Amino acid sequence: MKILIAGGGKIGSALTEQLSGEGHELTVIDFDPDVLEDIQERYDVITVLGNAASMAVLEMADVKSANLIIAATDRDEVNMLTCLTAHRMNPKAVTIGRIRNPEYRYQAYEMRDMFGLSLAVNPEQRAAHEIARLLKYPGFLSIDTFAKGNADIVELKVDANSPLKNKTLSQLPNIIHTKVLVCAVQRNGETFMPDGHFTIRENDLLFITAATENLTHLLRNLGIIAKKAKRVLIMGGGKISYYLVQELQDTGMECTIVEKDHLRCEELASQLPNVTIVEGDASSQEFLDSEGVGYSDAVVTLTGMDELNIVISLYAHTRNVSQVITKLSHAENNKILDSLEIGSVISPKELASFSIVRYVRAIQHKEGGAITIHRIGGGKIEAIEFEVKEDTKHVGEQLRNIKTRDDVLICAITDHRKIEIPSGSSRFAVGNTMVVVTSSISQIRQLNDIFED
Repeated sequence: MKILIAGGGKIGSALTEQLSGEGHELTVIDFDPDVLEDIQERYDVITVLGNAASMAVLEMADVKSANLIIAATDRDEVNMLTCLTAHRMNPKAVTIGRIRNPEYRYQAYEMRDMFGLSLAVNPEQRAAHEIARLLKYPGFLSIDTFAKGNADIVELKVDANSPLKNKTLSQLPNIIHTKVLVCAVQRNGETFMPDGHFTIRENDLLFITAATENLTHLLRNLGIIAKKAKRVLIMGGGKISYYLVQELQDTGMECTIVEKDHLRCEELASQLPNVTIVEGDASSQEFLDSEGVGYSDAVVTLTGMDELNIVISLYAHTRNVSQVITKLSHAENNKILDSLEIGSVISPKELASFSIVRYVRAIQHKEGGAITIHRIGGGKIEAIEFEVKEDTKHVGEQLRNIKTRDDVLICAITDHRKIEIPSGSSRFAVGNTMVVVTSSISQIRQLNDIFED
């Protein structure tokens, strides 16, 4: 596909890396020559200097021959105008715009046809949704859902007291007593797709496939007591905090937002009358103690500084807070992060960029393409859900007789709402869905791509 990306910032750069790696023809537009120079040095793309909302600049970028326009500058108004202008110049192109301001949330949806918006992406709202899911379902570091909410891949850290420590995967059924499959393991920044002989070590991150109904059994049988948070302390009063407390308002959780800026506190107090807003410095240990950080069920660090978020999360861990969630703008160095007790890590940039990538893939592969795609294991592994079609190979055959690629694992088969964690005797039929796990670099596009023949 020929794709125009307006904006070379965090999300634009992440999209450039992902989409150029998948073989798309990219043109990146930005008004900053240093940003474009950096992108051109790292990726094989065309760059255009200027304002992406300008017809003249879009003309230079050859918008009329583009299949997709992604407006990801740091200004919502520019993104909406870029989509509107690009749509007028090329009505056949698909347009995606990053719209962050809560004031534009309803407007962007209601006026999407007028703006020529095929999809509006809000990184902060997406991050808030993921945080809310983690708060509602504690015990796991991450949860990715498949099969219309009936199957999940969850992330679990092996601590010093875990019954899984120093056990092989073949021993798991006798410990867990429920049907699950460990589809990936991350250790010291390296991600593995293990077999039954793999030995689990302390601090390993396990990615486990299970029917949603079995997750409670999994936690209970591992001795993990997971109570839903009642008192949530949120550090930072930005957009993510605003969206998060709105999503949590009907859950019964008591939310407190800590914000340093006085004017922002007043603004939040007027927007969120049922939420406690505290003006204070979250970097102060004395202040954190005075706000009862040690008595909170969950601490969510959402300040604008990664370093501060990490420090607060580490301190919350020392105060034995049950659930800690850390927002990081730059989460690339997994080996360092894996060694830190900062709980679940949320990256708005990665969530937004990959939601756009999923949309791009859906456009490109409508026939036999993926239903759902999630990245796990620090982005090194993809979990992909496909529907079994009439032309799918090996329909009705036992899995033990089917040769799949070495970098592929079939981890769930769904027949309507019935979820099967597969064994060698399992079969799949037309109309079933299958969740497969593969290394992200393998670029599985169709279900038939997983087979050796």
